[in-house]
Amino acid sequence: MTERITVHGFRSGKPDVERLPPARFAFDALTWKEIAHLLINFPMSIAGFVYVVTVLSTGAGLAVTVVGLPLLAAGLAGTRLFGRFERARVRALLEVRVDEPSPLRMRERGLFVWLWARLTDPVAWRTALYEFIRLPWGALTFSVTLTGLFVAWPVLPFIVRALTNVDRALVRALLSPSDELERRIAELESDRGVVVDTAAADLRRIERDLHDGAQARLVNLAMGLGLAKEKLLEDPDAAAAMVEEAHGEVKLALQELRDLARGIHPAVLTDRGLDAALSSVASRCTVPVKVTADLPVRPAAAIEGIAYFTVSELLQNISKHSGARSASVDVWRAQDRLLIQVWDDGRGGANLDGGSGMAGLADRLGAVDGLFVIDSPEGGPTTITAELPWRDRPAAEAARR
Repeated sequence: MTERITVHGFRSGKPDVERLPPARFAFDALTWKEIAHLLINFPMSIAGFVYVVTVLSTGAGLAVTVVGLPLLAAGLAGTRLFGRFERARVRALLEVRVDEPSPLRMRERGLFVWLWARLTDPVAWRTALYEFIRLPWGALTFSVTLTGLFVAWPVLPFIVRALTNVDRALVRALLSPSDELERRIAELESDRGVVVDTAAADLRRIERDLHDGAQARLVNLAMGLGLAKEKLLEDPDAAAAMVEEAHGEVKLALQELRDLARGIHPAVLTDRGLDAALSSVASRCTVPVKVTADLPVRPAAAIEGIAYFTVSELLQNISKHSGARSASVDVWRAQDRLLIQVWDDGRGGANLDGGSGMAGLADRLGAVDGLFVIDSPEGGPTTITAELPWRDRPAAEAARR
């Protein structure tokens, strides 16, 4: 079973301006398609209008009950289908190049999350507005076109071109994904919250490690040295033994501080790059790990750090949970993306809800427009693929390396 979290690419959503041939006193293929579009407008506008009015009136009228908001949310989801059909129709008959809007992206699961996403879906609301205002326009264009077929035949190509240009403008304004910018802002605000929460959790972890580890050990060390100082004249042998014990405590404290510093940002990553850093972390894994890194140049330090900690946490999961006998890490660049693939031959069954930190990794990658894919059937093997946007290291920093 594959679990996948995808951060969709961002595009402006503005369709290219089509260069249509000018209208003329001739009924070419485009003119006949425009006529067909205008004649279909009326029945389609009736269907869309009735659906939207029914959905809004029913959902709003029952909003005070338990079923009201779910009905409204489900109805708004249906308006997306109307919008998809209309975009396909204008692409086929009016030769309008309009992209499909991005699907709704929900980071969490649950009824209330689904309700909120549907009720605040800008694509659905703009489609509802399109269907609402199109009824009078559909009736007008149907009447004018049908009449023109019998009494205005010579100038009908010019009339239908003017009418369909209005339809093209409506589609571009209300059905094209021009709302992507607003959605992108909302996604970035959500991602910023994830980054802030992650940073706060990391700071709490560092504080806890310092308090429970090196700090406690140094306190004991100071007390031991104080006692040794008192016994120095009375019992030199006991004092020497206490100093020897304190010397061991110093070594352990230094090791804990080194481990803590490595957890914040390892020196090998700064000095030698991702290949050496991943080889270092792989050597500490309880499972034999083969590391392959094909990176002619180094990415930006922030991307390099995220890649390192992603692999580090995945290898920890392999050590603790997989029961694997071998594993591999592959890192390479593909155009403007940094790709990471971690494989193991363990028992499989990894997922985002297993309590192994996978959801946290997915959130961290999502916060920087990354991607996280788990392919881990029961019985294994497990393949986890992560993508990060490639950002070049600043020239001044690269020159110092």
